[in-house]
Amino acid sequence: MTPVCPFVKASRPDDGSSRKPGECPEKHAAEHEGGGKAKKESVGASATVSPKCPFGYDSQTFKLGPHSCMICQALLFDCSKCVPCSHVYCKVCISRFKDCPLCGADIERIEADTDLQSVVDRFVDGHARIKRSHVDMDKEGKVGENKKVIYEDVSLERGAFLVQQAMRAFRAQNVESARSRLSLCAEDIRGQIEIAGSTSELCSQLGAVLGMLGDCCRSMGDAGSAVSYFEESVEFLSKLPAADLEIMHTLSVSLNKIGDLKYYDGHLEAARSYYIRSLNVRRDAIKHHPSVSSQTLDVAVSLAKVADVDRTIGNEDAALARFHEAIKLLESLTLKPEEAGLEQRRLSVLEFLNNQLAEKQSG
Repeated sequence: MTPVCPFVKASRPDDGSSRKPGECPEKHAAEHEGGGKAKKESVGASATVSPKCPFGYDSQTFKLGPHSCMICQALLFDCSKCVPCSHVYCKVCISRFKDCPLCGADIERIEADTDLQSVVDRFVDGHARIKRSHVDMDKEGKVGENKKVIYEDVSLERGAFLVQQAMRAFRAQNVESARSRLSLCAEDIRGQIEIAGSTSELCSQLGAVLGMLGDCCRSMGDAGSAVSYFEESVEFLSKLPAADLEIMHTLSVSLNKIGDLKYYDGHLEAARSYYIRSLNVRRDAIKHHPSVSSQTLDVAVSLAKVADVDRTIGNEDAALARFHEAIKLLESLTLKPEEAGLEQRRLSVLEFLNNQLAEKQSG
C-alpha cells in the first residue's frame, strides 16, 4: 500500500479558489446579511468555523483516543474485550496475544463488544460531516448577535482521515479494518463524482484509494477482487494528464500489480500485456520529467518484468535485449547527493539484471 495520502495536495471539486484544506467555501463566497459589525460588505456577516472533532481526531496529527486500538493505533474495528481486565482492542490485533498488552493480565477469553463497536461506527460515519444549526458569533469568533456559524461537510478532511486510519491498520496487519475504512472513503468519493463529475482531483483520489483496496485484497489472498480494484484504479487514473508524475507512477504501479497477479496465476501473456502497458506509461513519464532519477529506475524495473516474462514464454532474444537496455539505463544513471537513498535500489535492480544474464551464460 502506498504511504502517500491522495488527499494531501487536492482541493475540493466545488471550490475554484485558493482556500486551504479544511476551510469552508462560504469563507470565500459569503453573502452580506446587513449586519453592521462586518468588516467588509463584500464579505458579509456570515462567519465560518472549520469543523472540529469532539475527540480531537484529525488527519494532520497522530491521535490516539477513546476509539483507538492501542495495538494497531487505528480506530477500533470488530471490538473485542479481554476477560477479566476488560481492556478493548480490535479482534484481529488482540488475537495474537495471551496477556493484555496494557495491564499484563492473563487473557482468559475474548468477548465481542458490540455496544462500543456501534459507537465507533457512528463516530466514523459522522466524522468530518459535522453540521450545526446557525448561531450568532461576533467578529472576534465569539458568540454574538447578527452573525451565523456555518459548519460545512468536509469531504477532503474526511477522506484524509479515513486513509490515515487505513494505513495504520494495514501496517499493523489488520487488513479487514483497512479495507473497511478505504471502502467508506471510496464510497464518499463516488458520491462526490456523481455531484461534481469526473474531475482530475476526484479521479486521482479514487484511483489511489482503489489501488489501496487492491493491496488489501491481495494481502487477504483474494486475487480476483484485487484485480478488479486495480483495474478500476487504472480506469480512473488513465483519465488524468500524463504530465502529473505522481499520478502516472500510481497508474504504472497498479498495472504492474495486475501483471504480477496474472503472472502468479500462470496467465503469462496477460501478465506481459499489463507489464508492457506499465512500461509505456513510465517511458512517457520520462519524456515529461527526464531529470527525475526515480523514473529511470522505474523504467528499468518494468523492462526487467517484461524481459522475465519473455524468457519464460521462450522469447529469449527479446528478453536479453530488454535486460541489456535496463542495465545500460542504470549504469548511466547519475544520482545527486540528495538522492542517496535511491542508490541501494539501483544496485539491487542492477544485481538482479546481471544475475539474469549470468544465468543465460551458465545455461
